[in-house]
Amino acid sequence: MSLVVLVGPAGVGKGSLVKQILANHQDFILSVSATTRAPRQDEVDGIHYHFVSRESFEEMISGDQLLEHATVHGQHLYGTPRAELERASSLGKHLILEIDLQGARQIREHEPEAIQVFVHPPSWEELERRLRDRATETESEIQTRLGSARSEIAAAGEFEHQVTNDNLSECAEEIVRTVRGDR
Repeated sequence: MSLVVLVGPAGVGKGSLVKQILANHQDFILSVSATTRAPRQDEVDGIHYHFVSRESFEEMISGDQLLEHATVHGQHLYGTPRAELERASSLGKHLILEIDLQGARQIREHEPEAIQVFVHPPSWEELERRLRDRATETESEIQTRLGSARSEIAAAGEFEHQVTNDNLSECAEEIVRTVRGDR
């Protein structure tokens, strides 16, 4: 069992990569993160995220119940419950975390054996197009995410493993090979 951390800017396709991996590889499961943001239209509590109040999230932090946590885009809290790592271990599965740069740095510090993969967009223009096409954020939120993306991409050199999501299935298979040591 490996802890697999996927990192990259919003809109790079981390969620699509995770869906592709889970659909084709039974030895992987996705960690369900906790967040203080409101659910999007198609999201279900406990499946996509554990949607919690800020107060509950802060209690999780003070109770050392999170493997990592971060404030994302200056407003919402996200974190990985430690119970997710225990769940994956008991099932003998690779646990995929889809997190941001702040969280990845915490994981690196506390779980140095984790396999961290930075996901690049094929181009800056494609990243912006993907963000706009998903139509889930306001223009202000898109600009915030693009600003965050610049600093995230600049930090890609911190990651031993890097992939470019220009072909979804090929990129997903490259991640699987990396985790399994088949590179």
